[in-house]
Amino acid sequence: MKNIASCYSEHAIKVSDSYCSGSSNHAFSSSSSQLTPSTQNTVSCIYKVKLSNHKQFLVKLTWCSLLNYGFSIGFCDYPFSSSKFSKNSRMIRSDRGVKTFELCGLRIEVLWDLSRAEYDSGPEPITGFYIMVLVNSEVSLFLGDTVEVKKRVSETQVSEFSLISRSERFNGNGVYSTRAKFCETGSCHDILIKCCGEDKKNRVLSVYIDKKSVIEVKRLQWNFRGNQTVFLDGLLVDLMWDLHDWFFGPATGHGVFMFRTRSGSDSRLWLEEKYIVQNEGEKVGFSLLICACNNPD
Repeated sequence: MKNIASCYSEHAIKVSDSYCSGSSNHAFSSSSSQLTPSTQNTVSCIYKVKLSNHKQFLVKLTWCSLLNYGFSIGFCDYPFSSSKFSKNSRMIRSDRGVKTFELCGLRIEVLWDLSRAEYDSGPEPITGFYIMVLVNSEVSLFLGDTVEVKKRVSETQVSEFSLISRSERFNGNGVYSTRAKFCETGSCHDILIKCCGEDKKNRVLSVYIDKKSVIEVKRLQWNFRGNQTVFLDGLLVDLMWDLHDWFFGPATGHGVFMFRTRSGSDSRLWLEEKYIVQNEGEKVGFSLLICACNNPD
């Protein structure tokens, strides 16, 4: 894969408010909006939490439709370790409840209510729910919009927390639609990825952000790996794709797309674990990873 720093100087595409609001030769085609997006079946989010005593740890929340709209939650010390997440995770199968346990030397209490949750097309609720994590009686993470969570948050001390990674898995027809916010002060962007063509040899990769085309890659069978850089909300965002398994791997192979805010000039890291572990004092950015099943022609 090319060094993304050099790739940016050659091929960077600026996506700004003025670009999106004005006319463009890369406008979102009307035919694109007619395609049915693939099904999102799993969403995993990693949050970085900093307690009032400055201790830091990570929370991984995974929504899965195979669990009848349930979720699992895992914890590990910062920096990141996938093996620790596997050991220190809990599966939640009921609509509402409370779980208390000791992990990573911390007393953790998880409260949730999904009984009135509403969903869109994926396993992640969009309204009518709450999840709250208390660590040593300190509210460390809260999600949702119900009265219960708002009241509890207003009555107690709340830790600093931020979303640093989001992974989504899709099954379907080569059209992947999602939304992402790349920084706390930025706006939420609509992202549409298309991998379509008359046959396997003539597939074209098209990426749209806020209905504007930012990337079009032809002869995808020979350009199955690559990267581009876009400019969003004042940030450089590296977009990388690896579709090797779609063309040369097993029938169940997945394609991978990754959007990642750039934290420095060296931007060649692919693995999520390596991305989250950064040098001391370096600001942790945000990554969006999309895993897409092999779409048949």
